[in-house]
Amino acid sequence: MAGGVGERVAERLREVLGEPDARAAVTFLGARRIEVLRVPDPRRGLVRYVTSGMSDEPMTDPGAALADPLRGPRAELLLTLRAGRAATDGVHRALAVFAASPQVEGLVVAAGGSLDLGEPLWPGAPFTCVLTGEPGAEVPDLALPAPCDPVRFFPLLPMTPNEAAWKRVHGAAALEERWLHHGTDLCDPTRAAVPLGP
Repeated sequence: MAGGVGERVAERLREVLGEPDARAAVTFLGARRIEVLRVPDPRRGLVRYVTSGMSDEPMTDPGAALADPLRGPRAELLLTLRAGRAATDGVHRALAVFAASPQVEGLVVAAGGSLDLGEPLWPGAPFTCVLTGEPGAEVPDLALPAPCDPVRFFPLLPMTPNEAAWKRVHGAAALEERWLHHGTDLCDPTRAAVPLGP
């Protein structure tokens, strides 16, 4: 089934986002190979980085006694940035680390959660972690044959260390409200942290 999932994911990404102009493959010890595709959107001045391979296996609750090879949530990750404002192509390593975390750490990725790299997402980036957004807006869920769960494409929203710390105290919804209130451009790879005072 794993090979079939990968082919379906690749087809869905081509249909919705277009053809990638670059790809990088990363393999971690004890984990499947993860590809990170770079898909430009020159009409909108954007570049998208999306994982492929994370959804080959379902994510498993680390408390479960046995891992079900078919049932369980499946995910890929999508990061959208404004093109030409920073040298962001180095972000492929961070995305591969995040995509491998369910296999390596038993993490189940869900909307409202955080993924922390502990270092800049790309060289010189002001962000060290991401907020996982609600899936489905940019790339619709991909249905798989029963009994498999669909593949969901989660947008990643970069956070500065201060934003991440504030989110841990106040929650994802409160941080998203701050971003919205201040008109924060979450695609800007050079943006400053949103004001977090009272």
